[in-house]
Amino acid sequence: MNACTFFCLEVNILANRKDVAKLAGVSEATVSRVFNNIGPIREETKHKVLQAAKELNYHPHAIAQSFARGKSNNIGVIVPYLPKIHLISTHYFSELLSGIGAMLGESGYGLLLLYQSQDEQKDYVKHFLSHKVDGCIILGSKNAKGEIEALEKLHQLNLPYYLVNQTFSGYPFHSIDAEHDQGSFQAVSSLVSKGHERIIFLNGPLEYSNSTERLKGYREALLFNGLEPNSSELIFQGNYSRKSGYQAAAQIAPLLPKARAVFAANDRMAIGLMQGLSEKGFQAGHDYALIGYDDSELSKMTSPSLSTVKVPLFEMGQLAAQKVLHFISHDILAEKNERLPVTFIERESSKL
Repeated sequence: MNACTFFCLEVNILANRKDVAKLAGVSEATVSRVFNNIGPIREETKHKVLQAAKELNYHPHAIAQSFARGKSNNIGVIVPYLPKIHLISTHYFSELLSGIGAMLGESGYGLLLLYQSQDEQKDYVKHFLSHKVDGCIILGSKNAKGEIEALEKLHQLNLPYYLVNQTFSGYPFHSIDAEHDQGSFQAVSSLVSKGHERIIFLNGPLEYSNSTERLKGYREALLFNGLEPNSSELIFQGNYSRKSGYQAAAQIAPLLPKARAVFAANDRMAIGLMQGLSEKGFQAGHDYALIGYDDSELSKMTSPSLSTVKVPLFEMGQLAAQKVLHFISHDILAEKNERLPVTFIERESSKL
């Protein structure tokens, strides 16, 4: 390597906007306008700047460039903060976040994870101001005090956002969801087809729209098959945790001799229930039929393997990110609400 070669390489590595401006014979402000696509610029000037940058191997700093354009190229993903609960490690949140991250990464955007305490006053607009995000995706939203007001404010300002797996009847909020009533209908109908007429339902909190939709599907399946849909003694409520499923075993065990089928609103509760009932001498797939919901990795590893309903969580995350990015770039929404189909998967736990 001769002295000239070394000198040229060193210049390329250290090149900055000032060097590009000097070589192109323009001001630094003009260089900035070219790379940030701001204002009218003569084609001849633009060509000179780009040619100089190419010769110097100059690349504008991505963060500085985004601030110059008034954008951060970050999408905020808002998740609930629950002490002592590692939400991100659960199948539900990890799949959604993986889908969101995959789409954002393909599009050159970053993912900014924003935790929100359950006791904290809801204010989604503040994230656009304090964290400078270009859009936001809201996970774990529920029909609780202050939630609708915060979403109405966000919606009225026409800021790019999407809810995932939560809808609010009667409100025009943007959302990506799944056909949970159909998933519940499929699961319960499968149990009915095997001769089960009294089916226990372990649901989640009704402040989540997917819980009310699963309850709707459960009742519709019973009614469709000529069975009583309103037997409250067969309906229980957990909080979607494995612990709540385990605790529900104490109430459900006494019913099993006459009601030998259970549908749980997610796999975590189903697995907890399976463990709790096992300790009381009842084995899934032998003494009772059991179906979960979500098709988590754990559902394939239990013994017996857990029948479940597959929810396309990864795809829901992808679609939410895609919609927000489309909103940012086009300032318009083609479709405000979309629901993806779910699929019942039969395994050993319900083959009774």
